[in-house]
Order: sequence, then structure tokens, then C-alpha cells
Amino acid sequence: MFCDLQGSTALSQQLDPEELRDVIRSYQEVCAGAVAQFDGHIAKYLGDGLLIYFGYPQAHEDDPQRAVRSGLAILGDMQALNAHLKADKGLELTVRIGVHTGLVVAGEMGGGDTLEALAIVGETPNVAARLQEAAGPNAVVISDITANLIQGFFLCETLDFHELKGISGSMELFGVLSEGGAQTRFEVATAAQLTPLVGRDQEVGLLIDRWEQVEEGLGQVVLISGEAGIGKSRLLQGINDGLAGRQHIRQEFRCSPYHQNSALHPIIDFMERWLGFRREDGPEEKLVKLEGRLGEFSVQTPEAVPLLAGFLSVAVGDAYPPLTLSSQRRRQNTMELLVQLLMETASKQPVLAVFEDLHWADPTTLEFLSLFVDQAPATQVLAMLTFRPEFTPPWGSRSHVTQITLNRLPQRLASAMMARITGGKELPQEVATQIATKSDGVPLFVEELTRMVIESGLLREADGHYELSGPLPALAIPSTLQDSLTARLDRLSSVRESAQLAAILGREFNYELIRAVSPLDDANLAQHLEQLVTSEFLYQRGVLPKPSYIFKHALIQDAAYNSLLISRRQQYHQQVAQIMEQRLPEVVETQPELVAHHFTEAGFNQQAIDYWQQAGERAARRSENLEAISHLSKSLELLKTMPDTPERAPQEVALQTTLGQILVQNRGYASQEVQQAFYRAKELIDQIGEAEQYFNVLYGVWSYFLIRAEYKENREVAQQLLESAQRQQDPVWQRIAYRNLGIERIFVGEFFDARGQLDQGVAYYDIDQHRSLTFTNGGQEPTSTALIWSAYNLWILGYPEQAYERVDRATELAHTVEHPFNSAYVLTIAAVIDSVSRSYGIFDQRRKQATALTVEHGFSF
Repeated sequence: MFCDLQGSTALSQQLDPEELRDVIRSYQEVCAGAVAQFDGHIAKYLGDGLLIYFGYPQAHEDDPQRAVRSGLAILGDMQALNAHLKADKGLELTVRIGVHTGLVVAGEMGGGDTLEALAIVGETPNVAARLQEAAGPNAVVISDITANLIQGFFLCETLDFHELKGISGSMELFGVLSEGGAQTRFEVATAAQLTPLVGRDQEVGLLIDRWEQVEEGLGQVVLISGEAGIGKSRLLQGINDGLAGRQHIRQEFRCSPYHQNSALHPIIDFMERWLGFRREDGPEEKLVKLEGRLGEFSVQTPEAVPLLAGFLSVAVGDAYPPLTLSSQRRRQNTMELLVQLLMETASKQPVLAVFEDLHWADPTTLEFLSLFVDQAPATQVLAMLTFRPEFTPPWGSRSHVTQITLNRLPQRLASAMMARITGGKELPQEVATQIATKSDGVPLFVEELTRMVIESGLLREADGHYELSGPLPALAIPSTLQDSLTARLDRLSSVRESAQLAAILGREFNYELIRAVSPLDDANLAQHLEQLVTSEFLYQRGVLPKPSYIFKHALIQDAAYNSLLISRRQQYHQQVAQIMEQRLPEVVETQPELVAHHFTEAGFNQQAIDYWQQAGERAARRSENLEAISHLSKSLELLKTMPDTPERAPQEVALQTTLGQILVQNRGYASQEVQQAFYRAKELIDQIGEAEQYFNVLYGVWSYFLIRAEYKENREVAQQLLESAQRQQDPVWQRIAYRNLGIERIFVGEFFDARGQLDQGVAYYDIDQHRSLTFTNGGQEPTSTALIWSAYNLWILGYPEQAYERVDRATELAHTVEHPFNSAYVLTIAAVIDSVSRSYGIFDQRRKQATALTVEHGFSF
């Protein structure tokens, strides 16, 4: 920005030198105060003129707005100064202000006595100086570039095109009249930053119809499917525009490709934003925010705060008594509480809940959505769920669920979209044809290809249309979006490395993390990020020093990521992983899979193996079995690449054993995957000698043989189990071994022998110890399962009263332990006893309970 005092020559004729210096000093103080108010930097005093920076050395997301607001503030403050000068000296000062936005080379320049610490070089300051010269008295004049950036925030009038001295070509100038009504970017016409919504009138009309049903109390779920770039996000913006003026609350949940195995990541991300958590908040501050927000809802119960605190990894200290819940019950209660919060919010005002990119959703988030979808009809919620075609929604056909599949645009609509992007300026026919053909009707392809051509210098404007400035080269338009995005990235050569580094961090990242891994200083990094935002590679949320960023589209991130040499890519991943270890302990603790991902991509396989194992065990403890299977499988895949050292075999035994125990619950005892896991673990133990996991491995092999009715082999393994437990002198494992021997005797019809074995299996019990053993026993709590098989055996032997006494004890204990697989297991066998006893009432009740658990958690067995 340039600001100049008009008519200073005339002033020098009216005032003596000392008076003139005082007047200019007062004017400069007015300017300095207004500039400081909006965090600008006065770089130079040029006589009665000032050169002012916004965005350097400190960048902000709204620097063009700050510059224009500063200019208007100078004009306002000059009125007070003029009132004083007019009364004192009969003078009235006028100023002219010019604002232009663009790229500069910034930094320490010059030498000796002329060294400037914060100098800039480039066309931008020259343009601002010429705009100031073109301004009238007490006016702020801005360039067309700045006008586009501040659109909606200020009222402007066009001053037509001007030829500016020393600037090639004419430039449209605008005069700033006053501030507009918009307070945030969201209130401005954001459609200009998005793919124009073309050819989606029918879909928007359908969504508005579903919203009207929501307003009548009939909740709706809309599934929006389409390939990458087809316009799913733009359609969401369309319905948001359509609801302008209608009372509603918008809630956004976004899935991430880097968090596909991080349970409930989109929900956690939303809750942290909803609660206003900041990275610098300590546990006490976060707890206060959580308590305050929950206090607004009727769901406040003694366990609500500690449940959500645990979910969000917020320590409660001694403020609340510890929850005596199993991990599965805690998980279930937490999800139910989250759904309740959404429902109660909707009872106050209709809610538009947006879940984007479900093709990247973790299994537990899908489980949460299933819980919500079941209850949606009784709420004032319109849930819109977007995903790519490879994702299959698990919710089936329901009256309150609507499916929308977005198709590619026909050529006529693609042409209409080009016209929207070019502002109505017609493209040459051969250019439009190539764009339509190569974009294949994908809106994002149309947008990016059109922008690339406009920015390429191949076109020139003439009488309201574009024309070629020369022959159209055969490869002028990339044949794929990847090529288009890479070409755009190449043209941003000065910030290319920052874009590539950002792509390593993920679709979303915060300033703190990129700052930690970037070789740039703060000012240059901020400038790079600002340029990426201006170039529409990134969107920015918040302002420095705590902003966060998101790639405009996943494909943009992919283009930047794939443009890196593999060696450089690995270096970046290594840096990110190591910085997470050193500076972000909360990430290491709550998202070890994210650290594992970066170590994997860096080629640091041993570290990656350890973190995938840590992530798998953490997920298993939280009954997030699908995520656990994924993490452990990745760890094992990497372990195959490691040299055969003494440490490798024990680690693989631990991984295979844990994986087998989880696979039992999700695939069934007799599945091929269970056999492979436990056989491989046993093979390794036979090589290295009896290891800590030996009993668990034998237990898995025993289960496999039992369900496959291979009783001879099963009895041999059961005997090995007992011998191993006796050698270790472990009373708990001995009783588990006796239980297993008893179960095998039932299966072969040796009921009297089975009774003696099972009685030894139920003789010992400690709930805390047995609750932890449930995890290492394939989801079976030892005593409750021994009791239920003992009951089954007693009924066969003709002791129904004793049998049902043990049924009651088994089901009561299973209820106390609260592990879903163990509960389903015990209930199933109890229902069998009910059936043969013709106790059909209780049979039906237990059957329904067991079926519900089995369906909900995917227990194949």
C-alpha cells in the first residue's frame, strides 16, 4: 500500500519549516496508528509518502482486507486531524491511497549503509505507487486483483481501465466506498472459489425437499455417491446456499485417507472444534470447556464427562471417580452419548450434518453412523453422506434414506461451466473442444483444465472473449487432471517444495507441524502458504500463528505428493515421524497408526513395525477389531522384509498371536486366517523354544481343531496346554486347560469325564484378572465359559436344576465382564440349553440378545 499527502508543495508555502515538519509528523502518526491497528508494517517514509506492507513480515489470511481497512481508517482519522488543523491553522490535508496485491521477493537486501532488513522487490510495490497517483483526493484506489480478494467485504465502484506509467497493459481500477456487510469469508460469495454448480438443479431440488421433511420432524439421510471431482462437495455447498435464511445448525465431519484405521477420527476432530480445544490448552482448560459445553445439554450424567474426556484423551485427574466399565461398554456408551448430543442439538434447531468422504471412514465411524441412521427418522436432522463408488453403504433400503449418484456432465453443460469460470468470456472453439473431451465431463477436470489454459499465456482477451495468441500446441492442455495440477504446481516453482511438504502431512495439517519440518523461516513459510492459498491449492482456517490448512481437493494433494522424488519423499516422512515422536507425544499416544504410516513411507521398517503393533494392540483393547486386524497385518507385512535376527521371531510370535485372537472373533475359530496365524506362531515357538506366548498360541490351535471336529489333534493340544500350565505353575492357566479338556470331552460324548474337568475349570475366579484374560483368550472370559459348558454337560447328564444354577452364574458373570464376544458366546450356549429344555420364553430373549451382539460386531462364529 502507498499513502501520499497531496499538495505538500502548497503547504510549504503557507508554513514555516518547523510548522511543516509538525504537520507532516501528525499526518504520519495518524497513518502509523491506523496501520498498526491492522497489523501492517510501515517499510519506508518517502518524504510525505509511506510504503506499507501487509502480509510481510507477518502474513495473515486476510491481508488485502487489512490493507483496505487500514486505508479507510486513515481517511477517517484524517478527519479528526483536519478538524484540529482547520481550527488552529486554517489548513485541510488530503491523502491518496493505492493498494495492490501480488508476489514479491522479500528479505534483507542492499549492503553497507543502504542495507534494508525488510526490503521487497517486484512489480507489486510499483503498481501500488501508480494506483496512488491515479487516486483522487481522500480516496482509496485498488487494483482488480485486490478487488477480487476483498469482494463482499467492501463496497466498491469501478473506475474503468487505466494505463499506468511503467506498467504494461491496462488495468481495471476500483474505488473503495465503504465496508460491506460480510464479516467472514463464509458470508462472502464462496461459490467463486468452488467449481460452479452446473447441471445439478434436480439434485438440489431433491435435497431441499428432504430438508422440508426434516423441518416437519421427519429426519432424513441422503447418500451422495460419485467419483473424485464429480462435484459432491460442490453440491453440499449448493444445499447450504439453498438453506440461506432458514434456521439451522451445520455440523461437518470429514474422513481422511490417513485416518482410515483411526477409530472415530472424524467425530473426534469435530468434537475438538465444537469444544474449542486449542493445541496449547492443558488438561484443566480442556476439561473446563468440556464441562461447560455439556452443561448446556440434558445428557449430563455422572459418567458423561469422564466418558467424553476419555474419548478425547483429556485427563480428569481426581475430579471424577474412575469408570468401572469394560472397554467395549465404554465404547458403546460413548457412541450412544455422542448420538444423544446430536439428537438434542436437533431438538433445539434443525441440523444439517455433513459426513464427507466415507470411502476413507474407519469401521468404528461407520458403526457410529449406523447407530445414528437407525434413530434419524425421529429427529430434525438432514444427514448428507458423501463417498466414492468403491464404498458400499451398509444401511440398505430404508424409507428415510435417499441415494443420489452424481453423473458426469454432458458436453453442453461442460461448456456452460467453462463460461462460468471465464466470466462469460468465450473460449476459442478448438480450446473448448479439447477441454470438454479431455475433462470427460468431470466438473473438477473442467475447472482445473480451464484455469490452466487461462493461466498458461496461450490466450488473450479481446472484446469480451478469449482468442489464441498463437498456434495451439498438441500438448498445451494436459490429457489428465494429474498433468494439469502438476503443470500448475510447476508454475508455482517458488513454493513448490512447500506444497510437496504439505502433501506429505496429509489432506489437512496445521501450521505448527509444517513449521516444525520446513527448512524455511517463519516469514518465508507464511508467504509460501499464502501463495498456495491465493492459487487455490489450499484453503486456510484461522490466522497465524495457529492456522490450519486443507488441500482444496484430494487430487491436488496427490499431484503434489507424486511430484516428489521417492528419496525426497522418504526424507520428509522420516522428518515428520521423528518430530511427532519428539514434540507431539499426544499423537504418539492416541494415533500411533499415524506415526507408523510416516515411518512406513520413510522406509524405517523396524520403527513402523513397532508402531503398527502398538496401534493394533491399542485398537484391540478398545474392541476396535477391524482396525486392529489392519494395523497388525501391516506390521506383519513389514516384518517379512526384516533380516532374520534373534529378535524377529519373538516379535512375529506376539503379532501372530494377537492377530489370531482378534481374527477368532471376526472370522470364526475354524477360518483359514486363524489357522495361518496360530500355526505360524506355533512353528516359530517350536524353533525358538517355549516362549511367553506359548500357552496363547496353543489355545488358538486347540480352538481351531475343536471347531473343525478334529478331536484327536484337539485332545493332544489340550494335554499340551495343561502340561505347559503345570510347568509354569500358573493356577489360572491350569484351570483354563482343564476347561478346554472338559469342552473337548463333551464334543466326543465323554460326559462323566467332562464333569470332573469342568469342575476344576470353575474353581478359581478373580474378576480383574479374568477380565484381562478375556483379551488373550480369543474374547472368552475363562470362568463364565467354563460355567456355561458345565451347565450344558449337567443338563445332558440329567441334572437340570444344577445346570440352570450354573447358567445363571455364567450369564451374570458375562454381564459383569461386559465383553461383547464373551457375552454372545455365553448367551448362545445358554439359549441352546433353553431350547432343549423347552424354555421358549427365555430362549427367545437370549437368542435375540446374542443375535444382536453377533450382527452388531460381525462375529462370524
